[in-house]
Amino acid sequence: MMTAVLLALLLSQSGGPEAPPETAAPASTVTFAPAQSPLPSLIYRGAIWCTSLGPSPQVPSGRYRLQCNTSTRRCLAVPQNELEADGTESDRLLERTASCRELPQEELRQLQADGYTFEPAIAEAPPGWYRDERGRVMQFNFDLHRRVWLGGAWAPLWRTGEPRALNRGRLDFGIIAEVPDGERMMRRFTVLDTELILGEQSSFDATLFRYDTNVRQDKPPIRVTTFIGKPRRGDFNFDMGAWLEVLRLEMLRRGGVDHIFYTLISGHLTLDLWHSRDLASYVRLRGGPSLEYDRTNSTFALIPGAAAEGNITLDSNGFHHVTFGAEVEKLLLDMRVEGRPHHPERLRVRAGYELILLAINDQPLSLVLEGRGQWRTDLVDERPVWEWSANTGLRFSLWAPARRSAPLAAAR
Repeated sequence: MMTAVLLALLLSQSGGPEAPPETAAPASTVTFAPAQSPLPSLIYRGAIWCTSLGPSPQVPSGRYRLQCNTSTRRCLAVPQNELEADGTESDRLLERTASCRELPQEELRQLQADGYTFEPAIAEAPPGWYRDERGRVMQFNFDLHRRVWLGGAWAPLWRTGEPRALNRGRLDFGIIAEVPDGERMMRRFTVLDTELILGEQSSFDATLFRYDTNVRQDKPPIRVTTFIGKPRRGDFNFDMGAWLEVLRLEMLRRGGVDHIFYTLISGHLTLDLWHSRDLASYVRLRGGPSLEYDRTNSTFALIPGAAAEGNITLDSNGFHHVTFGAEVEKLLLDMRVEGRPHHPERLRVRAGYELILLAINDQPLSLVLEGRGQWRTDLVDERPVWEWSANTGLRFSLWAPARRSAPLAAAR
């Protein structure tokens, strides 16, 4: 009797005998169909499941991403981690994948019972990105209208009637972003557009902020109908936008003298002669006034200016980029300064080509070729001559996303 009482007391203090631990249902082991060549890819915007298909020597974790087609009763399966060079699973999760939902093992068994086949595949990739058979992702489409860039170039200079200045180098930096406003307007912001020329005939040019727009009218303002033979109508669009520049500093050294100009603000109207459907590439005219302070001579001036310019991406993946422009300015309401004509003038021309060579950590490194010309009469005691410069160098984009029109890799 005493033994029974002691046994009951011990059981009450220990909480009774321990129940066996609950175990999760074992993962289903799936048999894969032979791999196709090339491997199919999951669809980026399609429904994707994450589940365990059972461990294997190649994929010890057994974790996969699934995308199933009910009409073909086929499920594409991709390991959740990247693969090593020998085809075995690594510890690195796949990058830039769409979200997935967990597929319960009961539903996986039901797919097997319903006769679904499971085939090896490649994981999905977002537009503008490509994934290889090991699951590694890489960018193949770049938007050079939206980026942060840092560049360097050799920039020799030729001045008419003077020896060539070959020991010159250029450093440049800037940030540009485009924001579409519906389908009929593109807003563009440029910050810290900076260029430094080192060596002979050095210079520095930096703009704190620039804003401009491209517009596509939804209705042509002028319609002309001709009545020679069958009536025919011609539509004339005036796709006008705005261009604003705030706080530009220009410093250049000529003849041992530093010339410093502050452009406090510039406001121009723009007229697109042509633009791409997405409004990112364009050829346009612009014109308007600027307010400038000449620090060297302590004078203010109102400067009307006009320009024709273009910024064009030539291919769908953004590898070929062309820019060009011609600009004229004339100083008005300026004070007379000894050593230069009253109401001096400036003329600038430029043309450039940029080609993406390769990408480092999915950011493009490009070759830049550019030619420039300049003629101006606003420098004191400097005879007006043409200056020509040929720039050859490299430019690295610290950030350059895929273009908005970038295709899916499977659709290339």
